[in-house]
Amino acid sequence: MTAAGLAMIEAELGRLREDMARAEAESDRERVALAARDLRYWTARRESAELSVPDAASDVVRFGMTVALEDEDGKAARWRIVGEDEADPAKGSISHVSPMAQALFGKKTGELVAVNGREWEIVGLSAEA
Repeated sequence: MTAAGLAMIEAELGRLREDMARAEAESDRERVALAARDLRYWTARRESAELSVPDAASDVVRFGMTVALEDEDGKAARWRIVGEDEADPAKGSISHVSPMAQALFGKKTGELVAVNGREWEIVGLSAEA
């Protein structure tokens, strides 16, 4: 998990604790049950989370890196490879288990990857968010 993903989990846990306290104060048993369920889920995710910081000197695609791509038509794309809970393709982040991320892992700048019938060239790597 990236540092941003870990911060997202911590924020969600804080929000859920506050929601649980309000629901308990209002004696809203249904909201208490829902908050308790979500707290169990996010607490388990936090307990199993492993922070991963990519090596800035790495010349191959790794978890947490941002990869710049270009397809055969010159269309550019940038993807940051993140954990499942923090993936948001609309904001440029994809899950490490996605077909694109799986195709990219271990590849270097200049190499080609094929995903869903399209070929992409890796044109840049960055360990920054």
